[in-house]
Amino acid sequence: MTDRDTKAAAGMTVARSQKPFVEPLRLGERLREIRRAQQLTLEEVSRRTGVARSTLSKIENDLISPSFVVVQKLMIGLKLDMPQLLKSPHCAPRNAGRRDLTRCGEGELHPTPTYEHELLSAQMAQKLMTPFKTIVHARSIEAFSDWVRHGGEEFLLVLEGSILLYSEFYEPLQLDAGDSLYFDSDMGHAKVSISDADALVLSVCAPGERA
Repeated sequence: MTDRDTKAAAGMTVARSQKPFVEPLRLGERLREIRRAQQLTLEEVSRRTGVARSTLSKIENDLISPSFVVVQKLMIGLKLDMPQLLKSPHCAPRNAGRRDLTRCGEGELHPTPTYEHELLSAQMAQKLMTPFKTIVHARSIEAFSDWVRHGGEEFLLVLEGSILLYSEFYEPLQLDAGDSLYFDSDMGHAKVSISDADALVLSVCAPGERA
């Protein structure tokens, strides 16, 4: 056997010994993607599937691997089949250069009896954050029939006027123009204007992945 034959044979042996690359199963990331696509909070998924919220959070953050029984509960509760659940998560291209301009006063308006919301960057789909401005019409906590709550976290900045922020776990908090607050928005809350004119607030909401 020549040197060339020896090298070729050695190369074939190495090639046969190398296992093909198999992308690891990213079940936690896939579960989070499905949950967000269905616009569900961890609490809502827990109610539908019977899997504890803390367990769901650990799965999504790759802290634990779910048992087959848990996988079955997820499929039944979320109305999925196995291929849907095990499909690789969609990866949005990084640095895609997206942008969405909202000129002053041209946001998407959503008036309610207590607030007048103006959604910003409303044309951009699959955002990680939801920014909006709110004119706070409410003048008393009695104007609300129930707490406002939505899964995740919220940052708010008072742009004009003053508000009282009521929440189910804290005493009312006064915030004046320039003051800001970051809080868990699945905690019940409500904003009330206490200045002469209705207060104007900028809010940015994002889904949270806490246990």
